[in-house]
Parts: sequence; structure tokens; C-alpha cells
Amino acid sequence: MKIEQLSYEKMGSIFVAPERGRLMVRVSGLVVLIGVLGALAHFNFSPNRSAEARNQFKDRPRRILMDMDVDMDDFFGIFYLLKQNTSEFNLQAITISSNGWCNSGHGINHVYDILFMMGRDDIPVGVGGEGGILPNGTILPNVGGYLPIIDQGTSTAGGCRYRQAIPVGAQGLLDVDTMYGLRKGFLPQGSRGYSPLEQPTAQQVMINAISAGPITVFLLGTHTNFAIFLMTNPQLKKNVEHVYVMGGGIRPQCKSNNSSKPGEECGNIGNLFPADSNPYAEFNIFEDPFAAYEVLHSGIPVTVIPLDATNTIPVTESVFKAFEQKQNTYEAQYSFKALKMAHDTWPDNHFHEETKMATLVQNFFMWDYFMVGVAVSIMRNSSNDNGENEFATMEYMNITVVTSNEPYGTSDGSNPFNKGSTTSKFKNGVHSGHVQTRVQDPFCLEKNKKGRCKDGYTMEVTGPDAVYVLVATEAKRNQDANSSLDREFYKSFLDVMNCPEQSGWFNISTQFPYYEEIFYKPDFGTRKKGKPFVFDMDMSTGDFIALLYLLKLPIEQIDLKQLSPLKYMAEEWLMFSQSGILVSPNGWASAATIDIVYDVLHMMGRDDLPIGLGDVFAIGQAEPTFPSLGDCKYKKAIPLGGGGLLDSDTLYGLSRDLPRSPRRHTAENSVKFGAPSDTNNPELRQPLALEVWKSIVDSIDPGSKVTYLTSGPLTNLAQVISSKTASSVIQDIYIVGGHVGYEKGNLFTVPSNEFAEFNMFLDPLAAKVVMDSELNVTLIPLGVQRTVSSFDCVLQRLEHKNQTPEAAFTQNLLSRLSQLQQKNDRYHHMITFLGEVLGAVVLAGDDPLLNQTFQLMPLKILADGNVKKDGQVVIDEKQGRLVKVLRSLNATAYYDHFVNVLSNQIQSARIGSFAVQKRIWSTPPNRLL
Repeated sequence: MKIEQLSYEKMGSIFVAPERGRLMVRVSGLVVLIGVLGALAHFNFSPNRSAEARNQFKDRPRRILMDMDVDMDDFFGIFYLLKQNTSEFNLQAITISSNGWCNSGHGINHVYDILFMMGRDDIPVGVGGEGGILPNGTILPNVGGYLPIIDQGTSTAGGCRYRQAIPVGAQGLLDVDTMYGLRKGFLPQGSRGYSPLEQPTAQQVMINAISAGPITVFLLGTHTNFAIFLMTNPQLKKNVEHVYVMGGGIRPQCKSNNSSKPGEECGNIGNLFPADSNPYAEFNIFEDPFAAYEVLHSGIPVTVIPLDATNTIPVTESVFKAFEQKQNTYEAQYSFKALKMAHDTWPDNHFHEETKMATLVQNFFMWDYFMVGVAVSIMRNSSNDNGENEFATMEYMNITVVTSNEPYGTSDGSNPFNKGSTTSKFKNGVHSGHVQTRVQDPFCLEKNKKGRCKDGYTMEVTGPDAVYVLVATEAKRNQDANSSLDREFYKSFLDVMNCPEQSGWFNISTQFPYYEEIFYKPDFGTRKKGKPFVFDMDMSTGDFIALLYLLKLPIEQIDLKQLSPLKYMAEEWLMFSQSGILVSPNGWASAATIDIVYDVLHMMGRDDLPIGLGDVFAIGQAEPTFPSLGDCKYKKAIPLGGGGLLDSDTLYGLSRDLPRSPRRHTAENSVKFGAPSDTNNPELRQPLALEVWKSIVDSIDPGSKVTYLTSGPLTNLAQVISSKTASSVIQDIYIVGGHVGYEKGNLFTVPSNEFAEFNMFLDPLAAKVVMDSELNVTLIPLGVQRTVSSFDCVLQRLEHKNQTPEAAFTQNLLSRLSQLQQKNDRYHHMITFLGEVLGAVVLAGDDPLLNQTFQLMPLKILADGNVKKDGQVVIDEKQGRLVKVLRSLNATAYYDHFVNVLSNQIQSARIGSFAVQKRIWSTPPNRLL
């Protein structure tokens, strides 16, 4: 890596996918949620299905649709399938499971990059959708699958009763979305990428693929997408030949494989953690039990590869070493790099241990890709109905999926299906009991006993609710008894991944002949430095525009100070930084979006600035006994689809226009910071927010104080204030947020709370800590933000300026927000993000033409746990504390000032876009201008 300065150029454009058609289906009442299509059909499967029907399409390639989240084992499964002979198996489409082990925006672009590397840009990919389910049971077009069916309303905002079982930060969604920091450092980037209102939805892609002819469906994640498809397209069910499922756990995992043996020691059936409330469920089924029930009871032949089988095929040390020694293809290299990072960061070094007993610390098994291997082998040997295959022993079982807990027919408020239902299935049937509400649901906990909840349990049953399915029970041993790879699938997987046929074309470093990671830092010479400064952002669109503005301010105003190290070593940076950026991942973006912050800084030549990652939960929302899990009481106000996390995590489709930074989030860690062992590059560990703050405090000159600007939830700031030295080192705090007045706030997804503003609502306890402190606080509330939130006023000025790359990027981004707001009601709130820029301008405070007026007001934050009032800012003469509040400013001067700063050539971008970066990487250095 080297340090260099390059001239900027204007950004290139991005590719957007074509829009697909729409479909609406109406089914009366809640009966739609029981899946009328399956009511008459779910007993019709027989293992003696006719050979004539089976062999009707014997000579054609088997068409496959894969529905998946984008965890490591899922993309291993993609690779394994793509490397099969296409004359036998042809992957027709991929749909992203939006309520499982990935965030949709990161997941969709991850899949696009994998397919680009593999030369398969022809495969359509679908994600999300803005449809919903009305209270009367009408299923609107394009339900996005962001929420389990039981909780799906008309919005993509909603709770996390099941999904809160998935860790949000490290060892969870953060590591999956970034693939431990490897994704952007390894995969190439093609022309396809997410773009709002242009991205094909999951339902559109499913309809197109299944309507084209006979097809097999692989379900590697939650079943929401496919269940919704079956409910709304019963006429197409006939085209689905078979469904293969990785999910569920059926029989207890016992040491001797004999659960009936007296005194036999058996573990949990499921793999949720902690398992003290529900020891029966497996993640893929638990995330939407009712959807899994619909699929199982659809009448389509189903083969299940449950934990019973996958728990017998761990990634052993022998497999790991064999993979380490041989990675002949790009897909093998990427897969092993990911596997090694999982190995090196696995809790308590339990990665390789083989156990049939589920424990608190799970081992690493070949989950989804083992299912793909078994499915391919069964399909290749389809001359019989017994599921003969190379890799797993099979057995027919009668099972169902538990969707609620006995006693049935109770109404305790946990089950939305019970509200107003007139059908017996919901009043007294298997769907009418208590539904688990959260990880530590009190109903599920029994002292000194296993948890009583069985939501998502794939249970053996008899009677009318039983479905006869083929089940994998155990991985087959290697026929070569002398091999260190003691399972048949081990050898197959390694052979397929290293096979030169149908292998990847290139990675990011070989895609371009002159690829080089360059570290940019500014040279301010002897210019006088301004005040030390911290910008705390939740990575909303407005925050990124504010960041660009702040990076353009003269160094004499704010000291976003350069650092001395000449290479990317995060730990060293913390020794020298007097300023920095903190991100709050419990607001308008997920934690992995920190990579976009790194890319913006790279564009602006500021790879010297440290970025600290804050807590993923609001104060009081993490599980006390298992803090990697937590509730979404406030975060659920953020839509998961369009206009929410899907768009924020991709910067509305424009993040791929930014140049790739040599810095990115990584899961690298060391024993020093609590890891079980040092990874290969522990110096690249992602700093935490409080670590960056501490480094600033330790580095500032004697007598200096820090100015703090926050534009998001106040979680980080509350923790900073709670530290011992905050009062002595903080000069001023500027808060973008809160609403003072009698107009309605902007909390449009929580209509019962009329006067709150998002930033205060997302962590009201943190807001209370800040407002109750004795520090100098300036509030930039929603009301005054609204006076300077005109897209037209900004865009018209930007059009008449000689643009810098940062001004051009801002224009593209604001133009997109403005157009989306006009086109689709899901984007009605876009103007909110433009108002967030005001805080950065107020902090600069150097333009007298702005004519800013302030008022001291006695304010108090409501934070009593009542979502109807939490986050509201009230005027209280007795109990409120005096806060400096911005009341007005000259809007015309504000727009002029903002655009002039962005258009100034001073401190402009070092590398203007990914298009410019590609040109540099494709051109010999001696020919660059």
C-alpha cells in the first residue's frame, strides 16, 4: 500500500435493472394466512409417484430456483451448484430471504458480485418488495418478506419477535453482511447492483422463473418468500416439481443415536442460542414458522435436510487443513478466506468439535451447502423414490411445523391470528396458541427445566396434521476408510470448489491489471488547525451529505486532523487521533454500512481519519444475559424496505459509484480485546466508538476541548457523557434532532406518537442522559430543519456550478431522493434527510449572512418506556434544563453557502468515483494524466 495524491474526475453512471410486472391477489379474511391452496392437497404425495411422471423431463437440465439469505454457507451452496454441469443443473434465479441472516441491501449486492465473478450475470436476482397484507386478508402485490407472515402488515416496518434470535453485530449480521471484512476486498464489482424502484422483487423473480416451466426450489433460509408465492399463485404450484429444505431439527441429538435408551444423555433438538426458552427450533424455520408450515403442507414433494443430518458433518480440522492446502479457484479462495475468519473468531475455539448435542456455543457445520450437495445427488439419481444419494442416509417421516404453543384457543395478546378470527383453525386449531414474542419470552421459561416454547419445531406427529416427507438423518461415511476426510461430502465439496471448469473469472485484484490499494492522506502543511471535532452519524443519507460538507470546511475551522502512520493500521491510529467519526448502527442503517463511510473518506482523500463503531442496540434493549441479542422496540420504526434500511445500506443504489477504500470493517481481532485468539492481522481490528473517543481525549493538547456534532440516535454520546472526563473535555454539543412545537413530528411509522422525532425516539434513554447533563447543548430541531429542506433550491444551485466530484455525487443523490419522493409514497419522507445537513452548517457558523437566531428553552425528554410518548421534547419550566435552540435562519443564504462549500475546489476529492478508480487500475502508471 502506498500514499499518493491523484486528481479527481467526474463520476460514472450505474446500471439499473428493468422493472417487472405487477400482480394482485385477494383472498377473503384471514383464511389467506392458512393457505387455502394446501387445504385439499397436502395429503396427495406418495413415495410411489409414477416413474413416468418423474422421467418426463429426464433429458432436460433440471431448472433450479434458490431462495436464500447470504450467510457463508449459502454462498458456498451457490458455488457448489454453479460449478455443476449446466446440461444437468441450471440455476434459473436467486431470491433473497429478507428476514434471515443478512440485511437485504448488503445481501443483494453480495450476490451480484458473486455472480459477476462466476460469469453468471444472466441469473436474475430478486429481493424485497413493498407489498403487504391488509387486515381483511388481502395480499398486496410484491410482499417483500421482511417480516414473518404472522406480523406482516401494510408496511415494511415492524417488530423482530423471531429475528431478534440472530445477533446484530459481531458473530451475526455485521460479519455476514461484510463477510468478515472480506467481501469488498476480494470480490470484483460488475455493472449490476441494487437500484430503488428498478430492482426486481423476490416475488417477481419467483413468478418469472416458476411460470417458465418445471422447476425445483431450494430453500436455504426462511420460507417467507416461497410461502407468499404459494398463497398468491396457486395456479403455478403445478410447475414446482420438488422442494429441498435446509432447516429444522426433528429428533433429539443423543450420543448413542438412540433417544429411547433409558438414561440416555441427549441435547437440544434445535440450535437457537440461548436455548433456555426454545430448545426445539432451528433458525431457518424459527424465523417464520407459519411460512414453513405453509410450504410443508402445500402438497408439493418436500425433502428436508435438518440439523439431525448437518450435525453429523462438522467442518473438522482435517477438512479445514485440506481446504487450506488447496484453493485452485477464486471461489475456493474466497470461501476459505471466509471460513478461516469464522474459524479464527469462533467463540471459545469450539469450531471443529463434533457433537450431536446442541450447546450454548455452537460448532461450525456444513449446513446449507450440504443440503445443496444432497439435493444434487438425489436429483442425479432420481430413478427411485427413496432419495438415494451419495452423501446422506434418508428416511421417510411424518412431520409438521409447530406454529404456536398449547393450550390452543387462548388469547394472551401474543398471537395476531387470534384477533377477530372466525375460523376454527385460528380459534382452536394448531395456530391458535401462544406465539413466542421474544428470545426470553416469560411464557417460554420454566425454572430448572427446558424451555416450553416450540415455535418452529419440525416435529414428528401422527394424524391429520402430519405430512409424509423424505428426511436426511446422517451424513454418509467416506467409502475410503483410510481417508482423513471421513465423510463422502467432504471430498466432493473440496473437489467441486477446486475444479477448473466453470470457475470464477477474476477477483478484484486480478480484474484490473494495475490494481493497487492506495492510502490517501492530506497535506495541510503549516496551516493553523481549528478545534478538535467528532461527528457522530447513523449513516442516513443526510449524514453522508453532511460528512462531505464537513470534509470541505477549512482546516482552520475544524481539525479533522491527519495522522502519522503511513499504512492502514487501525490500532496505531488510535494513538494519534485528535478528531474522528463515530457511527451509530441503531438508526437508519445497519452496522455494515460503515464501509460506505470508509469509501466516502477515501474519495475525499481522508483515509487518515479513524471511525469508531457504536453499539447496535439502544440503551436497555440488549438481552442482559446474552448481550449480542436484543429487542427492536425503537429500531422497528425504521422501514426495512424501500425508503428504509434497504436503501440506506446501499445509499439508494449509489454506494457502488464511490471508489473502493483500502479500509473497511473487518472481523480481525486479538486476545488483547477479548478474542479467543489473535487473527492473522489483528492490527486491522475495527475500533469501537468509545475507543476512538478515548484516543481523542488522550491526544488533544492541554487546555483544548472537543466539539461534538451528532445526527442520529444519541447512544454513543450518552456513553461518552457517562465517562469520567466528558465534562472537562467537551466544549459544545450540537444535536440534529428533536421536535419543539405543536406541529407533528416525523415518526410516520408510529402514528400513535405524534410529536416525536426519529433521532430522539430511536434511543430515548440516551437522549435523556444527554439532555440532563450540564454540558453546553445546541439543538437543531425538526421545525427549523424543515425550513431549509427544498430539493429544488439545492439542485438548481448545484446545476449552475462548476462541479467538484463531491458536488456531483451530492447532486446525483439528492436528485434520486427527489425523484423517488415524487414517484412512490414509500419515499414520502425523503425531505427529512436533506434537513439533517443543517447541523453541520450551524456548527461551522462562519457565514454572517445565515442570520441564525437562537433561544434558550427549558426542555425535557420523555423516556418512560411508553412508545406513544418516548422521544418527545417538551417545554417544562420547572423540570426542564435550559438548552440553546436554533429557531430560524436565512434559507436563501443557507442554500447558497452549502452549495458554494461543496463546489469549492479546495480540499476536493482525491478520486472522484469508482469509474475513475477503474480507469486508474486499467491504465499503466506512466500513461496516467
